[in-house]
Amino acid sequence: MEDLVSRAREVALAVLGGEVRHNGEPFIVHPDGVAAIVRDEIGLPEECIAAVYLHEATRVHPEVDLSAFPQDVLTMVEGLNKISTIKPRDTRLEAENYKRLIVQYSADPRVTVIKIADRLEVMRNLSIFPKSSREQKQLETLMLYIPLAHQLGLYNIKSELEDIYFKFSEPEQYRAIKNKLAATAPQRERLMKEFIEPLKEKIDKAGIKYKLKIRTKTAYSIFRKMQVQKVPFEGVFDVFAIRFIIDCEPDRKLEQDLCWKVYSYVTEEYEPDTTRLRDWLTNPKPNGYESLHITVKNSKGHYLEVQIRTIRMDETAESGLASHWSYKGIKGEQTLDKWLTSVRYALEHPTEAKPEDRPMAPSDEIFVFTPTGELRILKAGSTVLDFAFNIHSNIGSHCTGARIGGKAVSIREKLKTGDVVEILTSKNQKPSADWLNWVVSSKARTKIRQQLDEAQRKLASDGRELVERRLKNWKLEWSVEAQNDFCKKRGYDGLIAMYAAIAQGEIDVNEVKEAILGQSKPEAAAEETVAVKRSVFTGSGDDILVLNAKDVKGLQYKMARCCNPVFGDDVFGFVTRGEGIKIHRISCPNAARLLERYPYRIQRVVWQETQSTGEFLATLTVTAEPDRNVMGSIMDIIAQFRVSLRSFVVNKNARTGDDEIVIKLLVPSNSELDKVISLIGRIKHVLKVRRS
Repeated sequence: MEDLVSRAREVALAVLGGEVRHNGEPFIVHPDGVAAIVRDEIGLPEECIAAVYLHEATRVHPEVDLSAFPQDVLTMVEGLNKISTIKPRDTRLEAENYKRLIVQYSADPRVTVIKIADRLEVMRNLSIFPKSSREQKQLETLMLYIPLAHQLGLYNIKSELEDIYFKFSEPEQYRAIKNKLAATAPQRERLMKEFIEPLKEKIDKAGIKYKLKIRTKTAYSIFRKMQVQKVPFEGVFDVFAIRFIIDCEPDRKLEQDLCWKVYSYVTEEYEPDTTRLRDWLTNPKPNGYESLHITVKNSKGHYLEVQIRTIRMDETAESGLASHWSYKGIKGEQTLDKWLTSVRYALEHPTEAKPEDRPMAPSDEIFVFTPTGELRILKAGSTVLDFAFNIHSNIGSHCTGARIGGKAVSIREKLKTGDVVEILTSKNQKPSADWLNWVVSSKARTKIRQQLDEAQRKLASDGRELVERRLKNWKLEWSVEAQNDFCKKRGYDGLIAMYAAIAQGEIDVNEVKEAILGQSKPEAAAEETVAVKRSVFTGSGDDILVLNAKDVKGLQYKMARCCNPVFGDDVFGFVTRGEGIKIHRISCPNAARLLERYPYRIQRVVWQETQSTGEFLATLTVTAEPDRNVMGSIMDIIAQFRVSLRSFVVNKNARTGDDEIVIKLLVPSNSELDKVISLIGRIKHVLKVRRS
């Protein structure tokens, strides 16, 4: 039989000799690695190992002659070649769909096991792949291969795949948990020794040979517990289990009797939680798993999970029943056939996995495909427009809709994981301001804004040219100050927007002439000026100023620069000499002095009931420990809200060494400002946030 494997490897080497992997190694290293897993870690026979090599030889070179090999090997090769053509979009990244395709493409269950071994070898060498390919393999492993390995009882492989996925997808979390596991290892060893001490004499007297082993949860499994239970590492109480592994002959009755005897000793010494008893001795799982599980409490009140099994059962639990094809005292073919029967059953029967057995896909991402099968990872809530811009800016700009599963949908349609999206475009399509309400990705938002800005600048250029021609005909001059004044009075946020409005006919160009000719009439400065309406306060009869930032009419007032009030703040008005009414916050540093010394000049004011469309200047001072990530985190938070950054200055506090960051923002209201302050205060290394 060894000759069979050698001949298969020679065929693969002859075909793949010139091919290399991403790191420059000969490609034959890959089937060598898969063959080692199939032989040494899973325990499949030589026919399966030969199939590994012949699959790689014929996957790219189907013309290779395999007529000299046995038919059962060729059947496996054919199944492996068919399965390798399955694209993630064919399965919609659902494990049950993947299993159905495997059954459809190959009835031999050994093919599935070999495919899992192939994926394990790929994941062990994931770092050699380019980033885009790496991300796709991570996702396929999480959504398809990990659930499949779990269902087939390949628990060691499943755990290793989980940890490799976790290591690459959440590197910082992975390192933190691995370091904490290493740091707490002595404590677990001590607990195990304390646990067995009261039991030693009874078990030894009964003549039971055993060894104890600590089974520590994988880093990924601990991470999932932390996420689901919303606790830190220290809050996960079942980080490890103490495992009795009994050494006895592989006789089922003898094995069960010894396991239950050890169970009785444990529960006599420690208080058991019978609700957590799991008896997989009497009724083994379909994949062959046999063990007794019980949770007990020690004298210090610590809960410990105890697992009791024999050496044979432990090997089954670690590697699946296939590991016993060469186990002493057991006929290999019978055991292998039994396990493969359970594999076939698992493949052909859908199962609803328990919540704790399901893979934990990132909740803030979705995974969709192009018609050619290319995977795209998008933010949850993404629409057809987000997807179009993710492919290419030009496609996004001309997107008119899409087809998903043959059905036409609009550009606003929200996507979900597994969608295959075909973008529809038109050369006449252009972005509009509404598009900003229909996208969630920063890339799409940035590109839309850039193109809207570009279109507006072109319109503004046309509008400016029109005004300049008319000014020349009228023989009039229009100063920059007068242009700004005209712009503000009509509610535009800049000259570009104003000139674009003139080009589009929103502003009649003759209004410019009227404004220039009417400039001889004195008008108050418009800077920071909003309208005031007077109404009678029904409670006291005192006049109240109602602040309204829309209509620039009536009395004028200014926001005091000492405290920069914004919409929603508790405020009062102070009647100045020569500068009208200034609005101060109640918490203004000058408030106490003004209220005490000049009560006759205080004006009661309220904001209008609905929020204005105005913008208000606010200043924040952030004290933070020196860290380069703080500035970026602050900018990310500001970008989430309807605020505009005016300035950002960082100074070093000579006494404390901390950074003093002064941020000036334009905000629509104090509620929006409070959200910004709250989130900035939660940033790591930020010590204090205050509003100036």
